[in-house]
Amino acid sequence: ETAIIQARVSSTRLPSKVLLPLIDKPLIIRLIERLQWSKMVDQVVVATSNDPSDDILVEVLKSHKVSYSRGSLNDVLDRYYQTALKHNAKHIIRITGDCPLIDFEIIDETAKLYMEGRYDFATNSLDGELTFPDGLDIEVFSFTSLEKSWKEAVLDSDREHVTSYILNHPEYFKIGSYKGNFDYSSIRLT
Repeated sequence: ETAIIQARVSSTRLPSKVLLPLIDKPLIIRLIERLQWSKMVDQVVVATSNDPSDDILVEVLKSHKVSYSRGSLNDVLDRYYQTALKHNAKHIIRITGDCPLIDFEIIDETAKLYMEGRYDFATNSLDGELTFPDGLDIEVFSFTSLEKSWKEAVLDSDREHVTSYILNHPEYFKIGSYKGNFDYSSIRLT
């Protein structure tokens, strides 16, 4: 499966957060190191924007030999779709770039649920069913589901968030929810 991390430098609450040092390496690199422990992740790609503000992020990715793709700053769905297409992703694990404590075991369990349940989309962060801390959010979906979203989503809100269309149209997608044994949803690790 392909892990695609969406990341950009132009965040407003904490600018350049993905490049902040975390034990002598940029946060984004620490996140990628954690992803490499997953048994379900075959390749990691960062989907960033073609905005000049993200040139510095691309330089960091190049210096660490990390695959990346650039696309629209605001149409994140298109950026994600183009990245998945370019990297021949059949099954996608979606991670956001501001989650440096991502848990590879939760990734693997969510991906197993997705595969075994033959879901179009599986997550551990479904509204009303949250058990994991904010910052350990995982979404796994098929390229087919991403493509359907990309073709059919017309609302700005569905274009600026990768999986909004899927979540807003459960009649078109088989959706699975991975839940933990305890409720830690009040904790923030992002």
